[in-house]
Amino acid sequence: MNDSLPHALLFDLDGTLVDTAPDLAQATNRLRRLHGLDKLPYPAIRAQVSNGGSALVTLALGLESEHPDHAAARQQLLDLYAEAVAEHSQVFPPLDRLLLHWDGLDRPWGIVTNKPRLYAEPLVEALGLAPGVMLCADDLPVKKPHPEPLLEAARRLDVAPEACWYLGDHVRDMQAAKAAGMPAIAVGYGYIAEEEDYRDWPADRWFDTAEAVLEALKRH
Repeated sequence: MNDSLPHALLFDLDGTLVDTAPDLAQATNRLRRLHGLDKLPYPAIRAQVSNGGSALVTLALGLESEHPDHAAARQQLLDLYAEAVAEHSQVFPPLDRLLLHWDGLDRPWGIVTNKPRLYAEPLVEALGLAPGVMLCADDLPVKKPHPEPLLEAARRLDVAPEACWYLGDHVRDMQAAKAAGMPAIAVGYGYIAEEEDYRDWPADRWFDTAEAVLEALKRH
C-alpha cells in the first residue's frame, strides 16, 4: 500500500468513528425490560452493534429474522433508540483531535454508514461533527458491502477512490473498500465478536487502537 498521506478519510460510523454502543445497549435493555427480561451484560451487546438492529433484537429477545414478531420488535428497538441517540455516545478519542488536525490540513473527510439517516443525522449533529459528505443506508439503492456508497462519497468529495482511506470495524467495510479501489483500513477497537480476528479481514492496514490510526497519519 502507498505510504503517502491520503487526500481524504472516510469512516464507518458505529464502532469506527463514534462509540455508539452505550446508547444502543441502553435501548436494547429497555426493550428487554418491556418484555419482562433482565438486563444483558454490556459486552454481549457491544459485540453485536455492528451487525445492526436485527442482530440486537435476536440477541435481546431470541427472535430470528424470519420470526413473525421480529420486524415489530426491531421497530420497537429503533423507536427506543431514537429517543436517545447521543446521550452517552462520543467520538472515539483521539479521533476528535485527528479531525481537527485534518480540517487544518484542508483535506476532506466523510462518513459512509449502514445506519439509517433518521438515526445517523441527529447523532452526528449532537456530537458537533461536520463531515464533508455523509451517506447512510437509505440514501442509495444499495449499501455496504456494495462499493457504490464509498464511490459516491469519493465523487462528492471530488477525490479519487484510491486517494481515500476507508476505515471500518466490520469485514463488510473491508469488502466494500476493496471493491471500490480504496485502501481498506481495519480497526480492532470497534464492535467485533470475541471469536472473530479482525486481522483475518482483507484489509491493507490493521490498527488495534484509534491512537494508532492517529500516529500513522501523523508520521506522514
